[in-house]
Amino acid sequence: MTKDKLKKLVNNLWEYNIDGYIVPKNDDFFSENVKYDRLKLISNFSGSAGIAVILKNKNYLFVDGRYTLQAKKESGKNFNIIEIPKILPKNIFRNIKLGFDPNLFTKDYLNYFFGKNLLFISINKNLIDNLGSFNVYKEKPFYSLPKNATGKNHVSKISTVTNIIRKKSSDYLFISAPENIAWMLNIRGSDVPFSPIPNCNCFIHKSKKIFLVCRQKKLNNLLKQKNLNCQIINPKKFKFFVKSLNGKKIIIDGKTCSILKENIISKKFKIISNIDPCYILKSKKNSTEIKNMIKSHIEDGVALTKFLFWMKNKTKAKITEIEAEKKLENFRKKNKNYLYPSFNTIAGSGPNGAIVHYRASKETNRLIKNKDIFLCDSGGQYKYGTTDVTRTICFSKPSSRIKKIFTLVLKGHIAVATSNLNKYSAGYKLDIKARKFLKQHKLDYKHGTGHGVGYFLNVHEGPQSISKNNRVKLEEGMIMSNEPGYYEKGKFGIRIENLLYAKKSGKKLVWENLTLAPIDKDLINYNLLNKSEKSYLLDYHLTVYKKLSKFLNPNEKEWLIKNL
Repeated sequence: MTKDKLKKLVNNLWEYNIDGYIVPKNDDFFSENVKYDRLKLISNFSGSAGIAVILKNKNYLFVDGRYTLQAKKESGKNFNIIEIPKILPKNIFRNIKLGFDPNLFTKDYLNYFFGKNLLFISINKNLIDNLGSFNVYKEKPFYSLPKNATGKNHVSKISTVTNIIRKKSSDYLFISAPENIAWMLNIRGSDVPFSPIPNCNCFIHKSKKIFLVCRQKKLNNLLKQKNLNCQIINPKKFKFFVKSLNGKKIIIDGKTCSILKENIISKKFKIISNIDPCYILKSKKNSTEIKNMIKSHIEDGVALTKFLFWMKNKTKAKITEIEAEKKLENFRKKNKNYLYPSFNTIAGSGPNGAIVHYRASKETNRLIKNKDIFLCDSGGQYKYGTTDVTRTICFSKPSSRIKKIFTLVLKGHIAVATSNLNKYSAGYKLDIKARKFLKQHKLDYKHGTGHGVGYFLNVHEGPQSISKNNRVKLEEGMIMSNEPGYYEKGKFGIRIENLLYAKKSGKKLVWENLTLAPIDKDLINYNLLNKSEKSYLLDYHLTVYKKLSKFLNPNEKEWLIKNL
């Protein structure tokens, strides 16, 4: 199937007089979760990040370290897999005309990834769309969040945003990221899997006048309900609408404003900033959002703890990875506030656990063996929150080496969780702490240590992260994942992930755990933990028991106590 699609695409290359075509993962809204997964259609690669270049005689798939093994399995027959951020092979695309869809790329990304000296040919028709069909969500209208879910009404948020617009001496802000519109207007949607983002764009004038770029049917009575001073713009009339606007200056975001839209906007306005201020505003959750996230994590913790107990006590039964994934989903579905997963569950046993973003399929599904290390990374969208958690467990006595590595990962996890954020004020500093103990033994992992998390929005959210280059200042209310790990190709994977939120403790800014689920004590070498680390672990498990026990049956409670 993939070969046939590639042949058809190559025929199109001749027709458009180009030598190659670039296919990104994202759609025209630049969200992680896409409505049209063109990259998967042409390459069979199902990871959440990557970019393909199809030439007449050769194909390339570029992925980061999380996806190298997965890409080789899924796409290695038809594509050369290149791991980024390794530098592109010298002259790999020299003197080649590369076609691309200007609605799917930003200027920033195209220049960053390929450099400025290549010959790019903009083609407004997407050459992938006629090669097959997509699994598309049935469109539903946007909806408003209830007042008890927001903590701050949309009128107040709009005022905050327009104050920033005026301070920057701008006339407009163009919000190209749907999740930022969702935050500002307190609305959600059902346009993509795993996240309730409303696919639309927005112009907001310094006078608080709003122009939503979306189809009228997506709104129904929403504008009347919210009493919004808003005009609806048909996406097909984007160019004509921009021409009709009064004003001289505008703020856009270079990471999510497509080349097509930026070119249209720049002909009318002077672009004075490339950063959408909604990102940082959205990242700092208010007290209502934190309270609701705590509630969602208790509910999620109950489901996960029941699942872990079930897994640890089913070692003699024949369970596959897909069956385990379905069982966890069933535990979550028992809660009335649970809606759907926040991403594809990663349920990897043995060698599949070494694939950082593994997805069990009919072709890869393994029977979970008693000797396996089992890694499960999952999350849920609840009515009042988003969760993301990873636990690694064993079913028989692990080797001393496995226990050693797991404990080194755990030490890094604890080091992040107990950090004074006045001192470790940015993600890159925490990333060093997380890797410290593994690196002492010449071990490491190829992904970031943590990412921001949305409030009933995207499970991956910026601008903050715990990674080597992130220098965003950590502030009160920010939510972050804490997930160091270690992976050995063909053997096993280990990851321990909790979500944390930043809170004030006296004059200090510290982390508080949101995630509530036991860490498998059978994988811990306690001799490698110091007194404070042991104390942290005991306190954490006591908190888990205190907050979850009343929702558990006697056997589950007893198991939790034994895990202290």
